Amino acid sequence: MVRRIASLFLVGGFLLLSSCASIVSKSSYPISINSSPSEARIVITDKKGVEVYAGNTPATIKLRAGSGFFGKAQYQVKFTKDGYDIKTVPVNFKLDGWYFGNILLGGVIGMLIIDPATGAMYKLDTEFLNETLSKSTASIDKTELKVYGINVIPSAWTKHLVIVSK
Repeated sequence: MVRRIASLFLVGGFLLLSSCASIVSKSSYPISINSSPSEARIVITDKKGVEVYAGNTPATIKLRAGSGFFGKAQYQVKFTKDGYDIKTVPVNFKLDGWYFGNILLGGVIGMLIIDPATGAMYKLDTEFLNETLSKSTASIDKTELKVYGINVIPSAWTKHLVIVSK
């Protein structure tokens, strides 16, 4: 009888002190980042602008789901490569459905303390980023000086001509 009561307290205590999302979900998630063309430089910053990763594509990085107590993480991935436009892509987290399992299994402690503190109440919105970078128009536009003879220029240009010397 004493064993049975002790077992009930142990199971009851486990259910009260555990949290559903922390058991089923994670506090950080891997994300795979690729680009076309490959070998683009990536810099990942959090919502405060703090750099959390820098490297080249392809890459797989683990990002934390939470950002403080009841705070959902948000990141920006900045892609750069010579000859291509800079591209910035957001990485977002959303509320994990397992968080509501606390109503049945994790109790108030899981719902109000453990999952919000660990970030386990959030999950990654996407597991893959595969971005195509656009060729930069700045590198295509070249300024140059061309010299034309008076007999070669279009007639519409002649009204804009100015005599420099006689």
